[in-house]
Parts: sequence; structure tokens; C-alpha cells
Amino acid sequence: MSNTPATPPLPLLSRASGETLIDQIVRSVAARIDDKLLRGGARMPSIRQCAASLNVSCATVVASYDKLVARDYLESRRGAGFFVRERSPLNTAMPQAHGAGPEEGAQKFDVVWLIRNMFRQTPPHPAPGSGMLPPEWLDGELVARALRDVSRQPSAHMLSYGAPQGFLPLRQQLQLKLASLEIACPPEQIVTTVGVMQALDLVAREFTRPGDTILVDDPAYWLMFGAFAAMGMKVVGVPRLGDGPDIAVLAEMAALHRPKLYVINSVLHNPGSGSLSAAKAFQVLRLAEQHDFLVVEDDIYCDMHPGGSVQAATRLAALDQLRRVIYLGGFSKSLSANLRVGFIATSPEWAQRLADRKMLATLTTSDIGERVVYKILSQGLYRKHTERLRARLDKVREGTYRRAEQAGLRFDPAPAGMFIWADAGCDTNVLAEKALAEGLVLGPGSLFSPRQLPSTCMRLNLATVQDEQVWTFFERVLK
Repeated sequence: MSNTPATPPLPLLSRASGETLIDQIVRSVAARIDDKLLRGGARMPSIRQCAASLNVSCATVVASYDKLVARDYLESRRGAGFFVRERSPLNTAMPQAHGAGPEEGAQKFDVVWLIRNMFRQTPPHPAPGSGMLPPEWLDGELVARALRDVSRQPSAHMLSYGAPQGFLPLRQQLQLKLASLEIACPPEQIVTTVGVMQALDLVAREFTRPGDTILVDDPAYWLMFGAFAAMGMKVVGVPRLGDGPDIAVLAEMAALHRPKLYVINSVLHNPGSGSLSAAKAFQVLRLAEQHDFLVVEDDIYCDMHPGGSVQAATRLAALDQLRRVIYLGGFSKSLSANLRVGFIATSPEWAQRLADRKMLATLTTSDIGERVVYKILSQGLYRKHTERLRARLDKVREGTYRRAEQAGLRFDPAPAGMFIWADAGCDTNVLAEKALAEGLVLGPGSLFSPRQLPSTCMRLNLATVQDEQVWTFFERVLK
């Protein structure tokens, strides 16, 4: 009997995804090898076995295996079949988020793992841990119409650089948007960016130096941990509660580490969907003044919040009026990730400094994308679009909460937002590995902490868990 490691079955293929069957097979096998679900030396199913299990022709399997051999994932042994090639450090190296990653010898899940699988696992594979709304929840025709309108404008706009601070009419429109949130900010105090992630990058590079401490919520948006650590910053987590940070710990960490920045989601925190209370907001600003650090308010989920109809949304920038708070926003979550339009609102002096730093990094941002967003905002179409999104999230919220409870998950329900921060009662790194073997991408809790230690919690997306395969998996493995 052979001692060759067994090969887990491949997921079913989609003939409606727009991706060829060959490419689907190649992508799926390569993903399993990259994630060590297929170990070196494992024997692949024979061509006939694979063709029968996937309901494809033998020629399709042969072409897929040949591509995998060419890409150094498989090797062909005459008379024996195809085997997973032993991977060397040269063809498996993948950078980790050093400085913010797990202790050596811990688990293999890291920031890069989630990014890689987030982009690899496109439909039809469900991604219940995703941070994005699925394309069918968004309005592609809305974006397409605005893009067509922009394309009819004089071609010079399509061929030259944009303005360093960003497309002026968009910044004027953002002034109105901010005013509706009670934040007074003229266009000259707004700098557009390539999404909120570039905004965080610019602010961190401008106001910190290697060795400085940046405070973040714990749990929080996972991508910034690795980005800050790569700049040489010390990233320290502050426990996040339902109504904001643990103030006692924030005070202790501020006194101990003398941070330069504190990055916070005040409204619809990622991954918990809770919002900052007014009392906590005043306490955060008091500590920022006392310990002389800046507060970076990431309000990317701004338009997912219904406003006063459910709970008041307290924004630090509205209380502080951009003296010590730097406000970040964008449209990648609610409108289109592909447009990559974000912005920074800050004091006049800091806006100029950040615009200069932006020029050193990218010269300007895409004028085309900013014109598209301006069209949608200025025509009143965005407000109606976000109302539909909120209504759709509200429609699935209670049913999703019931299914999550039935599956054995524990969590604190949130009245708004798109995420559930659920306790599975087991190591969610292990759970994520099991899910990945079945084509599901989870967001294990370890990734949402700067310490990246194993956690029983995980992030679930209300929109992307609306697939029976997700609940079948949870009900099977959690009970």
C-alpha cells in the first residue's frame, strides 16, 4: 500500500463564472499547494479520476496538470502519474507582516494569507470573512453611467495629471458631505487618496518615525498592522468594547508608550460594527490632549450607518473640528473598490503637508476615478444607493443572527453595519484551514489583533454569508 499523502477533493467548477475550466482547476490546485493543504509528494488524482470527479474531459485535466507542471507546482513521473512538487524556499517565500505578526512557531495565518485568499477566492466560492460587499449588492450600472459621462468630457482630462490635492469639484462636494456630519472643512483642507489605506500610510509617514508607537483598536482593521510595522513603528492594541475603547487601558497605554497616533473606527467598527458613544468620544479626546497624540478617525463605513434613526453616530472630528483629529473617508466599501477613491480631512497646515507627501509618493491620484465619484455624489444618486444598501443589510440581519446562533456562534448583535464578530468557541485558525479546504474564506480573529495570537473569534460578513454552503459548514464543524 502506498504511503503517498492523500489528496483532498477539489471544489466543484463553475461554468458560468467567466473563467475557463482549466484556469479554475489550476487556480484551485495552486491555492491548495500555496496554503499547504496539498503537501509535497502528494499524489494527484489520476487524469480519469479527476475528470470524473469534476465532470470534465480528460483533455481538460491534462491541460490543467501540464500548466501546473510548467508553473512548478506539480511534477510528472513517467508511469506513476502527477505529484505535488516539493517546494523550496525560493518558490514558496511569502513576506509576513513582521513586527506585528505571530510569535515564531505559532500559526501560518497572517495578513498576507487573508489578502492572497481574498483576491484568489472570487465567486462562485463564498467568502464569509470578506470585508467587502459582493458585486451583486452594489450598483455596477450606476458606476458605468458615471464613467460614460466622464468619458464624454474633453479628452485632455483623460490624458493629463490630476490636481495634487485632488479634483476640486469632488473636494467641494466632500465639503458638503462633511458639513452634514457637523464637520466644518473647506476644500483646501481635503486631500484625496488612493483609498483609505493610502490615507493611513500618508498620515503615518508624516507624523511618526521608526520606533514610534501607534495605538490601534484590538480587534481592528488587519491590513494596517503590517503596514505600520513595515515602517518600523511599534503597533500596540487597545481593547475595543461595544461602545468604544477600554478607556482605562487607553490611558495606561498612552502614559506608558507616549504614542504619536491612535487609529480608531468611531462609527461601525470593523470587525464588531459597534459605534463610539459620546461619553467615550469625550474621554478619547481628553486623553489625546493630555498625552499629546493625534487621533486618526477612519470613517470608511460612514454611509452604512442610518444616523439618528437607530443610534446617534458620534464622530470625533465633529467634536474636535479637525484640531487634533485627522478624519479619513472613502467609497471603496459602499460604491466601488476598483475606483480606489478616499480622502483626508484635516487642518490647513497638515493638509498641505500631506498633499506634498502624496506628490512624493504618487504625484497625483486618478482624476478619472475622482470625476466618476463626483458625478455620482453631485447628482444625488449616491444617497439613494446607500439607502438601498442599508435596507438590504437590515433585511438579512435578523435572519443571519438566528442562523449564526443555531450554528453555535456567540456574538453581541449590532443594530447597524455589515459585520458580526462571532465567537466560535474554538481556534478559528483551525476553523479557517478546514473552511479553505472546502473553498470558503473565513476571517480568523488572530488577523484582527496586532499580536496575531490564536483566537476563538472571527469576522463574518452579513452579505457574504447568504449561502447555504456556509451554514452547512458551520453546523457540521461546530456541533
